[in-house]
Amino acid sequence: MKKLVIASIVLAAFAATGYAQAQEPTAKSTKPLKVKGHPAPTKHQAIEEATPVGEADPSIKLSANQLAIARTVYTGEIQCELGQKVSIKPMKREGFFFVSRGVNKFVMHPEESRTGAIRLEDRARGALWLQLANKSMLMSQKEGKRLADECQSSEQLAYAKNMKPVNLLEPASTRPSAAPTGPGGTPTQAP
Repeated sequence: MKKLVIASIVLAAFAATGYAQAQEPTAKSTKPLKVKGHPAPTKHQAIEEATPVGEADPSIKLSANQLAIARTVYTGEIQCELGQKVSIKPMKREGFFFVSRGVNKFVMHPEESRTGAIRLEDRARGALWLQLANKSMLMSQKEGKRLADECQSSEQLAYAKNMKPVNLLEPASTRPSAAPTGPGGTPTQAP
């Protein structure tokens, strides 16, 4: 008897849900559209698409060092792993860049780093673009993950091809000495 009551309640719930869905007009469907081969947009993606990205925050003042770093940033459409692309475009205001990857859009400016890597940040959205000599990556500090990795401009690709592998198992005295590097990990000439 209990099973029959539970089964009838479950059946009534399914019938009510199906009836309510059938009564909704199809033009105002709240379900996200699914395109074959593409996942449905997430809540995060919908927020990113709806959030306008305008000009750089006028309260941010860049130093001479930050402007010098900005001149070394690779711009254009940069290919990344897994067929992803990151677009970096200079903005009207010197030293600021519009960085986008899919639905993610950021207004970034350079920050000085102790490692010599080129570092662009969008503190409002918690994003970071890190440019090394042989690759770059886009990270979300809020989500704690990489949004794009192994990104390489043509200059970085050429640098990566010329890199010599280092055998960490051989003694340091027999390893070739590393060339000194400048900002962004680019090799510098000895005086």
